[in-house]
Amino acid sequence: MTTVIFSHGQESGPWGTKIRAMAELVRSLGCEADSIDYQGIADPTERVEKLVAEAKGIDDSLILVGSSMGGHVATAAADTLGAAGLFVLAPAYYMPGYESLTPEPPDMPISIVHGWHDDVVPVENSIRFARQCAATLHLIDGDHRLTDNIDEINEYLGRFVAKYGG
Repeated sequence: MTTVIFSHGQESGPWGTKIRAMAELVRSLGCEADSIDYQGIADPTERVEKLVAEAKGIDDSLILVGSSMGGHVATAAADTLGAAGLFVLAPAYYMPGYESLTPEPPDMPISIVHGWHDDVVPVENSIRFARQCAATLHLIDGDHRLTDNIDEINEYLGRFVAKYGG
């Protein structure tokens, strides 16, 4: 079986609109789904440590999904957890003043979804990361939250889970 672990962004919570919709999709595909609660933890390194601590005992094939800072967190934890794949939305890579914190791309299938109209994380950051590791990159007509794009995101996520889930 496959377990999908979601990591939310800095300003959201573990079961926001996008994560609920994505979790419903992956459950319909026969996967387990969980979302880590990072509320009250501002430090990305502490979030990575929490994700690793909560997911290290999972014996299934593991797919990590993260949005914004959660994308950064999922990326940083992916190798340590031996994930089968990484699916991130508007990941907070190469942020001004924090460029050195951007994790190295893990050696696994990576899919990035980013909105052209993102005013929080520049779309160029995802293009740069994807180019570095030959990740699949979906640039869509959306903003940072991508809430209006959930159907399109779920199409990409469904294909990713079907291809890389155990």
